[in-house]
Amino acid sequence: MGASASATDDSAAARRSTAANAKASSDGRVRRTIRLVLASIAAACFAYAAYGYLSPAGNGAPSAATASPKPYKVLDDFKPYQAPRKTVLDDKLPPRRPLPQQPIRAADVERQAAVLDAFVHSWSAYRDNAWGYDEYHPLSKSGSNLSGKPGKGIGYTIVDSLDTIILLGLADEYRRARDWVRDELDWNIEGRLNVFETTIRTLGGLLSASALIRDPPNPAITASEEDAELFLSKAAGLAERLVPAFQTKSGVPLREVDLQTGEAFADADNNNASSLAEATTLQLEFKYLAHLLDDRFYWRLAEQPMHVARRQSLQVPQFYTLLPIFLNPHTGHFYMSDIRLGSRGDSYYEYLVKQWLQTNRTEHVYKAMYDSAVFGIKTILVKTSVHSEPPLMITAELSPRRGQDGKPMMQLVPKQDHLVCFLGGAMMLGAVSASEAHGSTPSLQSSSPLVAPIEVGATADAVEVEDWRLGHELVRTCVDTYQKTKTGLAPEIVFFRTPAEIEHGEDWYIKKPPPSFEGKANPLIDARNILRPETVESLFIAFHLTGDEIYREWGWQIFEAFVKHCKVESGGFASIDDVDADTPQQQDRMETFWLSETLKYLYLLFSDQSLLPLDKWVFNTEAHPLPIFTPQFATTVE
Repeated sequence: MGASASATDDSAAARRSTAANAKASSDGRVRRTIRLVLASIAAACFAYAAYGYLSPAGNGAPSAATASPKPYKVLDDFKPYQAPRKTVLDDKLPPRRPLPQQPIRAADVERQAAVLDAFVHSWSAYRDNAWGYDEYHPLSKSGSNLSGKPGKGIGYTIVDSLDTIILLGLADEYRRARDWVRDELDWNIEGRLNVFETTIRTLGGLLSASALIRDPPNPAITASEEDAELFLSKAAGLAERLVPAFQTKSGVPLREVDLQTGEAFADADNNNASSLAEATTLQLEFKYLAHLLDDRFYWRLAEQPMHVARRQSLQVPQFYTLLPIFLNPHTGHFYMSDIRLGSRGDSYYEYLVKQWLQTNRTEHVYKAMYDSAVFGIKTILVKTSVHSEPPLMITAELSPRRGQDGKPMMQLVPKQDHLVCFLGGAMMLGAVSASEAHGSTPSLQSSSPLVAPIEVGATADAVEVEDWRLGHELVRTCVDTYQKTKTGLAPEIVFFRTPAEIEHGEDWYIKKPPPSFEGKANPLIDARNILRPETVESLFIAFHLTGDEIYREWGWQIFEAFVKHCKVESGGFASIDDVDADTPQQQDRMETFWLSETLKYLYLLFSDQSLLPLDKWVFNTEAHPLPIFTPQFATTVE
C-alpha cells in the first residue's frame, strides 16, 4: 500500500462495514484481486524451493534444494518420558458421552464477584489515569503507547478489554469504551507496531466484541447490531493497514508495520528474521474476518505462512511438525534455531488445533499437523522429573550446537517458559474433540458438546487418553511452579533438574543472575511474574471439560496470590520482580493481557459451563472468543 494507506483506509472501512453489505468498490476489488494474483504467482515461484534449515552458521545460504537434511544428533540427559498410566482424575473422568447438560455445574458466585472486583479495580485506574493510552503504569499512574510515539495510541488496553467488559456486564464501562472506539480510534497514526501483537489484541478484540455484542452473554449488556457493525468496520480498516507486512516473496509477514505510511519492517534485532509464533498466530483472526466479509483475500493471506510451515515439516521429518523459531520472511527458509514450546514458538502449536476447531473441524490438515506436533512433543520434548512422587511431566527445548566433530546437533535444554503452560489445556481440548485422524471414534457434529475420554480398553482411542492424561500432568506441573514459591506465584522461566543433578532436592529452580550483576539495577527476568494467563487458561479448559473442583481450587490459590502481592492499593495490579522473595517489589507495568486474558479466564473458571461453551467458541491466543463456523473457503494447505 505504501503512502496510499491513509487515503484508502476510509473507503476500505466503509466497504467492509458489515458482513452482509461489505462489498468492495470496483477499484478496491481490483486492488485486492491484483494482490491475490501477485501472492499466488509468488507462491508458485517459490513452491519448488526447499524449505529446509539454513546453514548453522546463519550466513543465509540455504541447504541444497534437492537434498533432505540428514538427521541431527540430539543430546538428551533427561529421565525419559513415560506415558502417564494413572492420574488423580482417572476415577472422575466422565464416560465417552456428552458432558451433562442438566444440571449445569453452578457458578461459584462469590469467587466470580472477587474476580469482577479485581477487574474493576484495574480498569478504573486505567480509565482515570491513562485513558486512550495503550498500556497503564500503576505505580506512576501514567500511560504509554506501544508505538513509542507521543499522543494517542490504538487502544490496546481499551480494545483488548472490550469483550471482557461485555462478559462481565459492565454496561457503563462498555458504553464509554464503545464511544472511544467510535469517536477516537484512528489507524492513521505514526510509529511502528508489532503485526502479531496488533492482530491478536486489537484485530482479535474488535472481532470478538462484534460477535459478542450481537447476542451478549451477560443480560446487563444490550444487544446492538449497530455496535457490531462499528467494531467490524474498524477491524476491516485495521486489517487493510496490516496487509503490507505480508507482501514478502514467501508470504511470511515482517515483524512491524507503520499504519500511517504502510511501510513494513523486519526484526533487525534478530537478523531480520520472522519468528514462528508471530507468523503463524494470525490465522484465527484473519480467517474469521474473511468469513464475515466473504473476502477470500484475507483467507489466502493468512494461509501463506501455513504453507511455509507445512513444507518445512515435510522437508525435515525428524522433528515431525516441531519447527525452529526463526525463518527468513523473504525466502521462507528456516534458520537452524531453537525448537521450543515457549517464546517465539508457543502459539504456532496452539493455533494448529484451533484452526481445525474454528472451521468446524473441516480443515483436517491442521489437525494432522497438530497430532504430529503432539507426537513430537511426547517423543522428544516431554521428560520426567527426578524427585517428585508422583513425578512431574516436564518440557524441554532443543537448542542447536556444534558437536566435537564440528557437525551441527541439537541439545535438549531443561528450560520451560511460563508461556508453555497453555499446552496442558490445549492437549486436553484436542483430546476431547474426537478427531477422525485416529480413526477409532466417530467425529462429533458441530452441535454436539465436547466429551472427555474414558479408560483405554473401552471405546476411547488410546492416543486420546494418553494426550488427555499428559495434558492434566502438564497442568499439574505448571501449578507446582506456583505452589512452591514464597509468593504462590510462578516465575517467568524455570529450569528442571536432570538425573545428573540428583543431589539437589528440588525438581526445578529459578536461575539467578550471575555474580557480575550483584548490586546492579538488573531485573531478575526469570524470577518475575508479569500477570501471565497461560496456567489459568489451562485450568479453565480443564475444569469446563471435567467439572473437577481441583482446577477451581488451584485457580483460586493463584488469584489470591495475585491479590496479595500484585494489587496496587491506589488502583491497578502490577508485575513483581521476584516470586521467591520474602518481600517482592512491584514493577510499574500492568500488561493488557491481565484484563483481556488472566481475569477473563479466572472469571470463566468460576462460571457455569453454559457461558461461552467450548464447542461453540474458540479463543484466540489473547483470550478473545471467536465463533466456530463452517467456512465458505477451502484451505489450500496440504
